[in-house]
Amino acid sequence: MKNVSNQAGTTNLQSTKPPVNRWLIALGTIIVQMGLGTIYTWSLFNQPLVDKFGWGLSSVAITFSITSFALAFSTLFAGKLQEKWGIRRLIGIAGIVLGLGLMLSSQVSSLPLLYMLAGVIVGFADGTAYITSLSNLIKWFPERKGLISGISVGAYGTGSLIFKYINGAFIGSVGVSATFLYWGIIVLLMIVIGSRLIREANVYGVTAPQAKGAEQRVGNSQPSAIKPTTVVAHDYTVKEMLKTKQVYLLFIMFFTACMSGLYLIGIVKDIGVQLAGLDLATAANAVAMIAIFNTAGRIILGALSDKVGRMKVICGTFIVTAAAVAVLSFIPLTYSIFFAAVAAIAFCFGGNITVFPAIVSDFFGLKNHSKNYGIVYQGFGIGALAGSFIAAWMGGFKPTFIVIGMLCIVSFLIALWIKPPVAGASEEKQTADEKKWTAKPHTARS
Repeated sequence: MKNVSNQAGTTNLQSTKPPVNRWLIALGTIIVQMGLGTIYTWSLFNQPLVDKFGWGLSSVAITFSITSFALAFSTLFAGKLQEKWGIRRLIGIAGIVLGLGLMLSSQVSSLPLLYMLAGVIVGFADGTAYITSLSNLIKWFPERKGLISGISVGAYGTGSLIFKYINGAFIGSVGVSATFLYWGIIVLLMIVIGSRLIREANVYGVTAPQAKGAEQRVGNSQPSAIKPTTVVAHDYTVKEMLKTKQVYLLFIMFFTACMSGLYLIGIVKDIGVQLAGLDLATAANAVAMIAIFNTAGRIILGALSDKVGRMKVICGTFIVTAAAVAVLSFIPLTYSIFFAAVAAIAFCFGGNITVFPAIVSDFFGLKNHSKNYGIVYQGFGIGALAGSFIAAWMGGFKPTFIVIGMLCIVSFLIALWIKPPVAGASEEKQTADEKKWTAKPHTARS
């Protein structure tokens, strides 16, 4: 009777908690992600820094490679930091560190200091807030993982697009060093304010099920936001995940997706000039077009993956990307062909970046999503560097595109074959429990 009374008291306490509006959390995440995405305006700073300090262009451009690598590397530790500090405090701290890193960059006069502040510190803070806010929002919307991932990651791309004009205006009016200061202040405020709207999702508790707009009552039970088809049988720890073959196959696929998109982003203007014969101003329009199609791919393909299945979407993106890089490699490029191929790759890259977080949650559960996706996300950091190294080794755009196309075909075949490891893991756990009960039946729980 006492246990029943305690359970009833707990239920009453839970039922009196005010419902959480998930869309306010989504709004906070969007604000945070837009602030984080502004780092992708770095190309605006390369030439002004060269003009002011006399550094080599390639030396300055390395800064963003360092930022990208630090961003990916930080995702390995972000989940642990979230467990220690909580999501709201962690994102707030990351926003402050990121903002201070940019503001202090306004005082640099040496490349090593620029690498440390704008590269390592900014990248680490950006990656920490990026993966934890994304994973947390997916947990709040388990029935719309693809759409929500698309909205969150799309906000990241939108921040880059908007701040292309904001930072460009600052550089033109106050100079490159002062722009770092103003940029840092704005981003700090965006991320800290956005973090105040974010609430921690509890996969097994009452927080997410009580969210406004997610109620689905069954009898007298508590509301449930999770449809039966979205429940994962086993939430994998990082150690358990690394024992499956699926995580390594997903890594190969994600690495391929990231290398194809990131390599194109870095050299698209040069491709337009050298391969398509465009003038500099026309080729530069491809940069803005990539941002637009990248963002559109994140939202459209994310939502589509909820309806038709994530692997079907991924198969489509790899086939389209392989076809597009083949066009860039083997077909004489005109204005229209060049822009169509670039738009296709950007659209697919945006979709892949969106769908893979949801795939990781489908395969390995939501509970440890930040840490598990952090492992797979290392494909982003390696992919950011691999395209340039392959181009330097093989000598140019076309051989690199051929390698990317071959990897896309391999990844397409993997996507056709790969299945979640959940069923096998559950059966192994059940078999282990049965063996334990047979050996020591007195330890079995009723």
